[in-house]
Amino acid sequence: MDQSEVSRMLRDAGTNAALAWMLVVGAVAVAVGNVAVGQRLWALFAFGVAVVGAFPALARRSVRAMPPWEVLGLATLPLVARSVGDGAVSDVTTYVAVAAVALLVAVELDVFTAVEMSYSFAVFFVVVTTMAAAGIWAVVRWLADIYLDTGFVVDERALMLEFVASTVAGVGAGVVFELYFRRFARGRERLEVDL
Repeated sequence: MDQSEVSRMLRDAGTNAALAWMLVVGAVAVAVGNVAVGQRLWALFAFGVAVVGAFPALARRSVRAMPPWEVLGLATLPLVARSVGDGAVSDVTTYVAVAAVALLVAVELDVFTAVEMSYSFAVFFVVVTTMAAAGIWAVVRWLADIYLDTGFVVDERALMLEFVASTVAGVGAGVVFELYFRRFARGRERLEVDL
């Protein structure tokens, strides 16, 4: 197979759906693995990635209505890296994972709805969504510490550094959204006509 045949195959709606579903199953496997080792919050996060990834197919009642597999790969890769990595890898992947979820939401809005985003708005949307997700994630961890005694203790400086890192990751995800998923991946072309 030459490179153009591989490229065409990866743009096919059926191939895209199969790869995307494998990644959703991978996110569920990471969630189950995190439950097994007592990482309940990351299990919840991984399960959330799986639900967001499968949402278009569930909403449209078609197994082929999946976002581009590359974006699901970007969303599941930090989950796997965090599960097998050490402390430094875990810290970095936290910010990348939050930005990847924001990117996944932006791609799903762009591909599966009538919403069309300009370059500047797409970057802004992903950054703001990343910041919101980081804030929600901080509140979830704080509540888990109160009610589940998970040991989440952080001072204001560390929390602000997390928000700054999430914002930087969001800017990177916004740029990736515009440069790759809009111009190269062409998610709308992967949908079947009847969708």
